[in-house]
Amino acid sequence: MKAPLSVVLLFVLLSATVGARAADDLRGEIGVGVGYQPYDPSASRYETVPLPYFDVDWGNVSLDTDDGLTWSVFKAQGWSAGPFVNYVSGRNANGSLRGLRDVSGMAQLGGFVQYSPAEFWRVYAQVGQAVGGASGQGGVLGKFGGELGYPLGLGVIGSSQLAAHFADGRQTSTFFGVSASEAQASGISGYKASGGFQQISLTQNLSFPLAQHWSWVTSASWTHLIGSAADSSMVKALGDVNQGAVQTALSYRF
Repeated sequence: MKAPLSVVLLFVLLSATVGARAADDLRGEIGVGVGYQPYDPSASRYETVPLPYFDVDWGNVSLDTDDGLTWSVFKAQGWSAGPFVNYVSGRNANGSLRGLRDVSGMAQLGGFVQYSPAEFWRVYAQVGQAVGGASGQGGVLGKFGGELGYPLGLGVIGSSQLAAHFADGRQTSTFFGVSASEAQASGISGYKASGGFQQISLTQNLSFPLAQHWSWVTSASWTHLIGSAADSSMVKALGDVNQGAVQTALSYRF
């Protein structure tokens, strides 16, 4: 449930490029909430943060707190594909991370393909390049997975999502590598990260109706690091291969 201001602004700019549309073409949910989640991909510590919530469609353009800004240039028989823009959170090397390098927040630019013959389920894949980071940071990353939605009664809607995340060596090293100088400054053993599958994640979402147009949405996720990310000396010293997060928000549907 992350949608930083930069992504929101990109949504507005891209929406303007698709031409003027009637107001009733804009539909979805917006809201504000809070999350308790890992500070960085290694889960060196957890933090409570305010979070905006978006699930908005405007014609072929969508803004989602998980998938970022997507533009379905191709749509036919349940298939859709096109470019997307998302945000990769950075980290400040403070606290237990002192001695490691700071990682800049970066934009992820790439493409996606999705098959969703019905509104309540989909399978998808996306891959993109992280750009805008400091020297040596960023790389290729992506994910593929599936999501299934279902009613639970009394107006409550649930959805479950399973995804596998991957990255190249440069992107994995950005968050999980420890250089010789960092090892000396932090006391954590040096580690050279490699590319491949980085994690699998399972997310459970629930939406509870409160009043006309208003809902309370919740999300709980479990992430398990694998491959080179799980073997990182930083994860072994400070983090955890098994991570959790919970998020909740009050949303308005229009």
